[in-house]
Amino acid sequence: MKEFFKYVLATVVGIIAVSAIGFFLFFMAIGILVSSTEKQVSVQDNSMLVINLERQIVDRAPNDPFEDLEIPGFTQIKRIGLDQIQQSLEKAVYDDRIKGVYLKLSMTNGGMGSVEEIRNMLIAFKDSCDKPIYAYGNTYDQKAYYLSTAADNIVVHPMGTLDFRGLGGEMMFFTNMLEKVGVDMQIIRHGKFKAAVEPFMLEKMSEENREQQLTYMGSLWNHMLKGISEKRNISVEELNALADEVQTLKKGDDIVETGLVDAAKYKDEVLDDLREITGIKAGKGVPVVEAGKYASVEVSGKSKPYSRNKMAVIYASGDIGTSMGGEVIIGEKIGREIRKARQDSSYKAIVLRVNSPGGSVFDSEVIWREVKLAAEEKAMVVSFGDVAASGGYYISCPADQIVAHPNTITGSIGIFGMIPEFSELLNEKIGISTDVVETNENSNFLSLTRPMTEYERQMMQQNIEDGYDIFISHVAEGRGMTKEQVDEIGQGRVWSGQNAKEIGLIDEFGGLQDAIEIAAEIAGLENYRTVALPEQLDPFQQMLKAGSDNIRTRYMKNKLGEKYRYLEFLEKASQMNGIYARLPYDLNVN
Repeated sequence: MKEFFKYVLATVVGIIAVSAIGFFLFFMAIGILVSSTEKQVSVQDNSMLVINLERQIVDRAPNDPFEDLEIPGFTQIKRIGLDQIQQSLEKAVYDDRIKGVYLKLSMTNGGMGSVEEIRNMLIAFKDSCDKPIYAYGNTYDQKAYYLSTAADNIVVHPMGTLDFRGLGGEMMFFTNMLEKVGVDMQIIRHGKFKAAVEPFMLEKMSEENREQQLTYMGSLWNHMLKGISEKRNISVEELNALADEVQTLKKGDDIVETGLVDAAKYKDEVLDDLREITGIKAGKGVPVVEAGKYASVEVSGKSKPYSRNKMAVIYASGDIGTSMGGEVIIGEKIGREIRKARQDSSYKAIVLRVNSPGGSVFDSEVIWREVKLAAEEKAMVVSFGDVAASGGYYISCPADQIVAHPNTITGSIGIFGMIPEFSELLNEKIGISTDVVETNENSNFLSLTRPMTEYERQMMQQNIEDGYDIFISHVAEGRGMTKEQVDEIGQGRVWSGQNAKEIGLIDEFGGLQDAIEIAAEIAGLENYRTVALPEQLDPFQQMLKAGSDNIRTRYMKNKLGEKYRYLEFLEKASQMNGIYARLPYDLNVN
């Protein structure tokens, strides 16, 4: 028996030792991989700055050690931050090594607000120097084309296409499916435009929802047409006529004839153009540097002097309070960042960058309170990205100023609750019955295995009404309006940034840099430095964060592509708990 325990103990010790060694070797290998990605960026003379907009566009560059690793059998989603593009273009103006900008376009993986922000950056670059911008794509989607019109030359592949047909959006409706499986979604909402719940109660859009979509989508399209018209010298009427004809299936030379692009060229011809721009001899490779890497390069004459005055730029991206592996805004976390900046005397101003369709009312209230307190003590400016709606607007309304793009999606001032009821599925479909014991009349409040009672429904409706009243009260206080005025433009209705400025929901058009400059002006700052918050994880921490859920999310995104949004919508709906202030649907404008 003694020998038995000795061998068992030796085996256990051996397993632990091997596991520890394997664990150590794993992290050592990861460390080698990470360090291999941190090579010094070299910028050659006569280089082109490459902005690859086929990458997923995010507000803030990720500090992800796996971002550019090529792992066999696993396609990585590559991202580029708006901050990287901004920094790169600002430096390229002064850097004699950079001779021009090359836009790599096809399918632009960013929202309308992000596209607008990058386009404005490119226009500002052209206004600051005489270096050319060259856009090339095998194909162009509508957002990519709109962005490309900031370039001096727009070139498409001879067999490439340009999608130009006007904007359209679609919603999925799950009512019939839920009925077939025996699930009833019990809906409580305030606002005739609050259409987040429509996929679970209707088979098609309500007239109110159709009206709001046509209004803001028309605003987005008209803004795009105006920008294209100014840069391409084609009238808005002509552009609409081209869209009505649908240009999507036309090939290179036919697209050139419309005036939408300048030339149709193969890649070798494009490279010849780039050699001419950079002064490189024929047959030689064109030196390039990617914006994501160039952003970290020190450029002589561009560095700002150190300043003790700090401005906090706090990023709030994703659903508020809940997520399915993507970005998420946690009320306590973002609230803490705002509070720390408010209480730190070295921070003279705060800019909150919001890119969110909304979410949990509770988390929204936590952030709203901190924004309100900060606005009472310091310059507090909010910058909207692609979308800042419902809860995203809720957390922003106390700010001194709100800055958005004309094609930002915002508004959606409304609240809803959604309680699934599974009794038919359980009892009739799969044969499961339930029974209840309770000490009080309503101990079994809001059970998922039976329909709501009239008392429960009244309580829920009152809760929604109270929440809506708080929401419009916050907006009225923050925007200097009456509750009646807010209610008139509220009701869950979605607006474009252009519409929002007309009705007083935002103050100025612009991007994050504009918001920073406004905050500096309010605070009376001439010299300052910006500090991005929350602090990003270091590469090792980021690696630990990339657990099974994150890997699963990335895998599903790679496999499903654009259709991933349908899976994401269903999973988010299944996670909802409590009262929500959220955009009426997951918006997909194409």
